[in-house]
Amino acid sequence: MGNPPRILDSADVSDQAQIGDGTSIWHLAQVRENAVIGENCIIGRGAYIGEGVQMGANCKVQNYALVYEPAELADGVFIGPAVVLTNDHFPRAINSDGTLKSASDWEQVGVKIGTGAAIGARSVCVAPVKIGEWALVAAGAVVTKDVPPFALMAGVPARQIGWVGHSGVKLEPAGSGRWRCPQTGDEYEEFESAIRKVNS
Repeated sequence: MGNPPRILDSADVSDQAQIGDGTSIWHLAQVRENAVIGENCIIGRGAYIGEGVQMGANCKVQNYALVYEPAELADGVFIGPAVVLTNDHFPRAINSDGTLKSASDWEQVGVKIGTGAAIGARSVCVAPVKIGEWALVAAGAVVTKDVPPFALMAGVPARQIGWVGHSGVKLEPAGSGRWRCPQTGDEYEEFESAIRKVNS
């Protein structure tokens, strides 16, 4: 059996949430009902994890990030400080007749993030976008369209400006549709509008 979760007294964690072994939840974080957080995750100060959010193992959600339901995060996802994952196509406080909207007046849509992907500080991912595995979204970007695996995205709205490898470093062209990581030396090849690591 692993280490039990570490939950600080000032955190607000629902008794109906499932928290994996070895996970740390810091000051003023809130984890809502039916959220599932995997093993060895870190939920930073003031972060919000919405009702029913699904999070894999070894994820990091940095300070004051807002992960709204029904987001799904695979293993090893990094969510930077003050990131927002939205959940509404047509946000409004009131209906057209002026009455206050309730939960039954709108349909939740969620952001899905693949294994190892990273979302930089103060980025916004507009649901229902899908972020591919090992992709990197630069700080301050606004993602409005699906992101391919290993893509490097930046800007408002976000556009692809390159590729990254498993280490998160921008890949360099190596000729003939191949790319090389300057940090690890790993090579990748273009494959169906994306890239994949070349088996060594």
